Amino acid sequence: MDELFDAWERAWSGRDPSRFEPVCADGFQYEDPLTPEPLHGPAALGAHAGRLWEAFPDARLNATGARLQTGEYACAPCKLLGTHREALGSIGATGRFVTVHAVVYAQLREGRLLRARAFFDLHDAGVQLGVFPKPGTAGQRALLMLRGFGLRNG
Repeated sequence: MDELFDAWERAWSGRDPSRFEPVCADGFQYEDPLTPEPLHGPAALGAHAGRLWEAFPDARLNATGARLQTGEYACAPCKLLGTHREALGSIGATGRFVTVHAVVYAQLREGRLLRARAFFDLHDAGVQLGVFPKPGTAGQRALLMLRGFGLRNG
């Protein structure tokens, strides 16, 4: 399992979509907070990763802790690091360096990934990019007021 997740991290860090093929089983599906529907197959995952590599040309995925496996299921804590150099959807390049911690939960089949779902805090990524105000700031309080939550202390 460690070799599989090492290869997964190298694929995300390597800027070569074909590197996903050896780690994905037939019928592979992937989801994360940025995918509105599951992605099917390593080619779709490679295209998704390509958008990340365009916006964050120095993006890399690193392990952050022990990987766990029980039967056909495994999870791997990791972090994505990179500098936002190009537009990502409607968000223009900010030049900011971000660190996004994640957990990848996967179903395995014959030593490969059948299904993988990455969980990460999209709001925290937005704060790091400057899209959302930092917690405890006047900007956050103003945003909460606009959203109808009123003023909060701290």
